[in-house]
Amino acid sequence: MEEKDYENAMIEAFVNKSEKTLWYQNAFSKFNINGIDSMKWVWSWWAFFGGWAFLLYRKQYIPALVLFIISLLAGIIPFGGLLIAVLAGGFSTYFIYKGYKHKKAEVEANIDDIDKRIETMRAVGGYNQWVVWVYVIFVALMFFYIFSMVMASMASMN
Repeated sequence: MEEKDYENAMIEAFVNKSEKTLWYQNAFSKFNINGIDSMKWVWSWWAFFGGWAFLLYRKQYIPALVLFIISLLAGIIPFGGLLIAVLAGGFSTYFIYKGYKHKKAEVEANIDDIDKRIETMRAVGGYNQWVVWVYVIFVALMFFYIFSMVMASMASMN
């Protein structure tokens, strides 16, 4: 298997969603220029609207926790939440790439057989489907809270 085909197969296994593979392959290629990794702007609407949930969905637990904490703190600053959302939309994919590189190195260090590497990458990569439901519930609760606060304030005016 050629190196480029191997790399594409590893990314496909890590992403574990065939309809998203090409997007991630293109994004990951922007982060590595001649063997040197660098953070680049790659836009993701999912990351913009999902923020920490996007990273959690893609199994990047530490970056998700950091972004969650930063998002909470950004609420203090006017337009801080919007700024964090824009930065998450542009840079979150880089953290998925770093997670991919880390898992790939770990798999390659421990497994010699290429087919077993790809199979293992599929198992350790992928996504957490439950995050979608948790995020939907989280957003619904936020809307319910805001709605109830607006209704309470309107009731107190009367």
